[in-house]
Amino acid sequence: MTSGATPRLQLAGFNNLTKTLSFNSYDVGYAATPEQQKRYMAAIDEAYNAERLTGILSAVAQIIGANILNIARQDYEPQGASVALLLAEQSAAAAPDSIGAWPCRQPDAVLCHLDKSHIAVHTYPESCPDNGVSTFRADIEVSTCGRISPLKAINYLVDRFKSDIVSIDYRVRGFTRDVTGQKHFSDHPIRSIQDFLSKDIGERYQMIDVNISQEQIFHTRMLRKEVDPHRYGFSSNGQAAPPGDQAGIEQRVRREMAEIFYGENLRPDWSI
Repeated sequence: MTSGATPRLQLAGFNNLTKTLSFNSYDVGYAATPEQQKRYMAAIDEAYNAERLTGILSAVAQIIGANILNIARQDYEPQGASVALLLAEQSAAAAPDSIGAWPCRQPDAVLCHLDKSHIAVHTYPESCPDNGVSTFRADIEVSTCGRISPLKAINYLVDRFKSDIVSIDYRVRGFTRDVTGQKHFSDHPIRSIQDFLSKDIGERYQMIDVNISQEQIFHTRMLRKEVDPHRYGFSSNGQAAPPGDQAGIEQRVRREMAEIFYGENLRPDWSI
């Protein structure tokens, strides 16, 4: 975070503010043939199986200052996984170490239960049969109350998912009272989500903001500036695609990224 530390409020009781971070990550790739699409889905399933999702959520819990009490996780066939974490703001005297299945209606969802908050993750891999573009979307919601803040995990999530497009919403709800009885509708200063992103991330992404400060609602959308052909599957079996084909593939990938970023379908004659 780039924002400086501020003195903690002297509260009359528990901090009743609810701070919610919604992190939507999109990864775009190219998989034209059924075999390429199969490899793409296998790679996504390997990268975000229950064990690895547990590691991601455990890291988020550590970053925001929550303690894990119990973990339940389950992989599904042919693909997908779910994970549930029970967390506490303070350390527990003894934490259960058992791991079991957590029932979930969605086959590719992650849910973490906290004593004062929750973390939920849902993944959505998809392919477009017409132009070979494949997209992997991960929706993560971290909702906390008490002194822990989900904003601390933003940089980790961006770097962990290596996202092409990111849509972030942050909102503070309710109010808390200090020892004099005065209401506080936020326990930390915030002007923009961008203020909590690292300089390195700021250099890698184009960003736009939509903020309603008086309502404690903040939104930032991010688009990766550079497109690396090797990152998006522009080669097949180690052989580079012909220059003409590669240019067309790059055009399709960039179009997909731009439409997700701007939230609308672009004109057919749109070009880089």
